Formats: sequence, structure tokens, C-alpha cells
Amino acid sequence: MKIIAIGRNYAEHAKELNNPVPTVPVIFMKPDTAILKDNKPFYHPEFSSDIHHEIELVLKISKEGKHIAEKFAGNYFEEIGLGIDFTARDIQQKHKEKGLPWELAKAFDHSAPISKFIPKSNFKDLNQLNIRLDLNGKTVQNGNTRDLLFSYEYIISFVSKYFTLKKGDLIFTGTPQGVGKVNIGDHLAGYLEDEKLLDFDIR
Repeated sequence: MKIIAIGRNYAEHAKELNNPVPTVPVIFMKPDTAILKDNKPFYHPEFSSDIHHEIELVLKISKEGKHIAEKFAGNYFEEIGLGIDFTARDIQQKHKEKGLPWELAKAFDHSAPISKFIPKSNFKDLNQLNIRLDLNGKTVQNGNTRDLLFSYEYIISFVSKYFTLKKGDLIFTGTPQGVGKVNIGDHLAGYLEDEKLLDFDIR
């Protein structure tokens, strides 16, 4: 399986990092070794002193497809969950300044904690979902999927022009504003609507 992530998909997050608001999706990828499941602790890597949390709604692809028309794209996922796109911001900034790829900052081991997945049919409106991240009991990120610049269907259609999507692939749909640093000893809790799906320590 592969992890496809959408950068800068909330306008306010793009602005907080002084990035232009994109007119087409910004795509990057993480390997399967980035996955961290079952609310196991995240061990802060030694190579960075500035790891940031970025909570995201995650789509789980349910069947194979390529060149998917946007009007049919909703048929390619049946479950959603939460994930955190951990980012080594210090490394990313150095690479951005030199016009280099982001992989070392985004794709390192366990940089993609994921929750359990829930049938999308459990939700009345996928375009009105609240996602929230609490750091040590204080809310630091609070967003709603109505503010996505690019819809789930557009993302799936766009990505499938370049990569064949396969069952089990994950799409991280972007993070709302409020990203920030995590430190050893911190605790993160992530909520989809009012259900706590992420609940783990930084060690």
C-alpha cells in the first residue's frame, strides 16, 4: 500500500506557513514504513529538533482505479479515519530553500500515525466533518472539511491520473491551521466529530 498526502489543502494552513494557496493539489508520498497503528507511542527522532503535528482526515481506498472521473470518485472509498502527518519542519525548511524534495522531512519511519477506520455511511455529510487535535489537553488544531480547497472526489480523480490507486491505499487530505511542535513527554488526542480516535504519547 502507499500513502498519498495532499499539502496545503486548507487555505489558512498555507498562509500560516507563508506558502501560496495552491491552484492544483500539492502531492507528496510516504512509504508504508511511515505507518504507526493502534495508538502506539511516537518516538521523537534524533535527526530533528522541530517535529510538527498535522492532523488530517484520511480516506481508505476500497478498490483499484486509474483515470477515475470525478463524478465516480466517491465510489472508491468506503471508510475514513484520522492521521497525523508528522513533519520535520527544520529539515523541510532547509530543503524548500534549496528547491529539494521533502521526503526526509515527511516520509521517515512512523511519521504517519493512523486511527481505526469508520464506514463513511456513519456520517450524514462528509463535507461537514469536524477534526480536532488536542496537545496535552489543549486544542491546537480545529478544522472542518467544508474548508478543504480540493474535495475528496477531485483529489481522487487528480491523483488517479498519475498513480493507479489500489485497495488499502491511504489519502491524507490536508491539515487545518494550528500546526506546531511536539516534544518528548507530550500527549496527543485526535477527534473526528466527538469521537476520540487518536490517543498516544510522544516519547
